[in-house]
Amino acid sequence: MCRPGRTMTDRTSHEREIMQTEANGITFNCCIEGPEGAPWVMLSNSLATNLSMWDGQATVLAERYQVLRYDQRGHGQSDAPMGNYDFDLLADDAVALMQAHGIEACHFVGLSMGGMTAMGLGLNHPERLLSITIANSRADVTPNFQGVFDERIAIALNEGMEALVSSTIERWFTEELRESAPAFLDDVREMVRGTPPVGYAGCARAVQNVDYLSRLVAVDKPVLLIAGSQDIATPPECMRDIQTTMSGARYIELDPASHLSNLEQPEAFTTALSDFLLAQD
Repeated sequence: MCRPGRTMTDRTSHEREIMQTEANGITFNCCIEGPEGAPWVMLSNSLATNLSMWDGQATVLAERYQVLRYDQRGHGQSDAPMGNYDFDLLADDAVALMQAHGIEACHFVGLSMGGMTAMGLGLNHPERLLSITIANSRADVTPNFQGVFDERIAIALNEGMEALVSSTIERWFTEELRESAPAFLDDVREMVRGTPPVGYAGCARAVQNVDYLSRLVAVDKPVLLIAGSQDIATPPECMRDIQTTMSGARYIELDPASHLSNLEQPEAFTTALSDFLLAQD
């Protein structure tokens, strides 16, 4: 159930409503915008960010679609229950939010962790999807990748999120952007700092154990894949592996762009996404 507020029946593309929604046993922080009656787009955030990472895309998409973005469990203003999560759970969260808001099916867009959530939806709840967009993500992991996340989880729980800020920014953005946009990066640093350590740890366990690649051949929905040429967190070859497995998937590589390609190349990212969604109409 949503927190009481203004009625949604006369919402326009220029109006935005933040609300708390009970779904799948916890409370999620959500934002809805866009004209009533339009098709739905859901935007799912990456690890150690929140729904504000999608501000640039949501503003454009809300001219044509109803847009629901949310803080994934353990992130932003959503609840952060103790324990390890997995992507079956995170996909179930998305479905529960759709049910709570009366959404039968949507175009689902996720970046990194959000992209893995999209894969879980495609495998477990295909009837809920009109299309899938997966950005800067991966569908399987290596032992080294798992070990790196063991270290990050330990730092988050023992030292706090501040200890992860600097190294995270270096992974997420190209050197060119880091040197040219310090004010912009301050907002991103605040997203990382604001992530509950237990929520980071729970979702990081999901990321370090993702194992969807061999199963993605079963996904029968329109798929857009967006990679960043300089992404060291999820290199383009990870996205190409997904493209090879998901027959017919459209692949776009943004250059220059690192891990948070929607923030580093907002216009190119939004154009690619908008063009893909229009093709599904």
